[in-house]
Amino acid sequence: DLEAVETVLAANPEVYAQNLETVRRLTPKVRDPRAGYEQTLRVLAHAKRVRPDILTKSSLMLGLGETEEELLEAMRDLRGAGVDILTLGQYLRPTPAHLPVARYVPPEDFKRYEAWGYELGFREVFAGPLVRSSYRADRVFLEAKAR
Repeated sequence: DLEAVETVLAANPEVYAQNLETVRRLTPKVRDPRAGYEQTLRVLAHAKRVRPDILTKSSLMLGLGETEEELLEAMRDLRGAGVDILTLGQYLRPTPAHLPVARYVPPEDFKRYEAWGYELGFREVFAGPLVRSSYRADRVFLEAKAR
């Protein structure tokens, strides 16, 4: 509901965040059906259109079975939606009832993905096995605001 997004934006947040969570192919398996891949991109793009002065942020979990090509596509889609800040972290299975980890992403891969993010034009990128969507949020905000 884009009106709800506008209500949030009217409160003048410093950062508007909505997580894409995973790549397009895995979205139906990973996310609640009420929060689709395209819907998330539409919401983020709408937020940036309505309030270009507010930083936008999204996050992806890695290790769910995505390919590097799919990851790059998701990163491009997020930049296309005007997202400024991106965090990439390792998916960790919270309970046996949740999806299993398909792969533990090596730290050197996270470094490469971080470089891809900067090449794509994100203002700030944090990528690593223990990075979460709120990872060093204060630092991310200050550094992104300065760029």
